[in-house]
Amino acid sequence: MSEHVEHGFGPVWDSESRILVLGSMPSPKSRKAAFYYMHPQNRFWPVMQALFADPADPSDVTGDSLQSRHAFAMRHHIALWDVIASCDITGASDASIRNATPNDLTPLLRDAPIARIFTTGAKSAQLYRRLIEPRLAATGITIGMTPLPSTSPANASMRLPALIEAYRLAFQSAGALEMADETVTGL
Repeated sequence: MSEHVEHGFGPVWDSESRILVLGSMPSPKSRKAAFYYMHPQNRFWPVMQALFADPADPSDVTGDSLQSRHAFAMRHHIALWDVIASCDITGASDASIRNATPNDLTPLLRDAPIARIFTTGAKSAQLYRRLIEPRLAATGITIGMTPLPSTSPANASMRLPALIEAYRLAFQSAGALEMADETVTGL
């Protein structure tokens, strides 16, 4: 059964954020935790750790808590938010999303040096193109967007190694891994 839901919490970012990762709408577990990708079977955080963690620093891990994941994102200059501020949805099913109201990304994009936007899953990419991209263009903001596969457990056709590789290729082609390396190491 569909219900109207509000996002419930704001973006994760700071003035050093270089990339922005947008989902569609947080799952019920993520809304309850008031943080991104908190369903224990979602593979977002293992993918981020595989791509961005410093192998020479054993403490550079995503962890399981809201606090450790927030710190990891900030350390690696990754901003997180969602395309949708509110919508009608059944559970966590992107396919059921109706009556979507977009978040206003303009303040974040004006106040942080975001060089690239990534969307996780087909629905977030579709809604970004339809609801957000025209608004940004109207304000003169033109930042490229790269769609990524969903890390949701509903995307069972992609195992974790395939997700890591797909994200690695997308981030590399957009220069996002280099951006994170430059800002973390000061190169």
